[in-house]
Amino acid sequence: MKKHIVCFGDSNTHGYCAENNGRFDENQRWTCLLQKALGEEYLVLEEGLSGRTTCFSDFLFEGLSGLDYLYPCLMSHEPVDLLIIMLGTNDTKERFGMSSACIALGLRRLIARAQTGPECWRGGKSRILVVTPQNIGREYADTEVALTMGRGCAEKSEGLSEEYEKIAQMMGCYYLDANQVVSAGPNTVDYMHLTEEGHRQLAEALAKKVAEIMSEV
Repeated sequence: MKKHIVCFGDSNTHGYCAENNGRFDENQRWTCLLQKALGEEYLVLEEGLSGRTTCFSDFLFEGLSGLDYLYPCLMSHEPVDLLIIMLGTNDTKERFGMSSACIALGLRRLIARAQTGPECWRGGKSRILVVTPQNIGREYADTEVALTMGRGCAEKSEGLSEEYEKIAQMMGCYYLDANQVVSAGPNTVDYMHLTEEGHRQLAEALAKKVAEIMSEV
């Protein structure tokens, strides 16, 4: 059986393309590029949903709390060898009123839920890679997306790397900061989503990280 890698995230995992309000194709999305890099021994499973948060329910849209969906997601793909979590961008929305530290606590809840479901994991052992998403560019405040995102999102996103690294260490997870491996800035439409080059760079870094993690198994 192939090794199952579940990629659990938001629109940057789904592959939203701000330039055309569409979706990057299978030759562009980081999840698909990761599959190609890892090869036939792996099955990379795309679980990206636009608007998804770590654990916060959005009263404007239903079904966006990652915490509510994580367990059935893992069970539908069991046995899971590695869970990659890249969330937090949507948690910065002003209507949630959450600081960077509080968003990280939401991540901790999500990780804890995954770790308390041994039946989801191959051999009953959880392996989780936390990825801090690329920071929101401060220029977003001058775009249309700011009307719904609200104020202060870029500043909160900039604080996630430090908070997420602490949570990853606390919870015994692997860690990667996308800001350290993606040199291409976010798109210049909403300053929140990865560009095609950003997807490529992230996939390249993740392929190396996943190979390192799975070599320990």
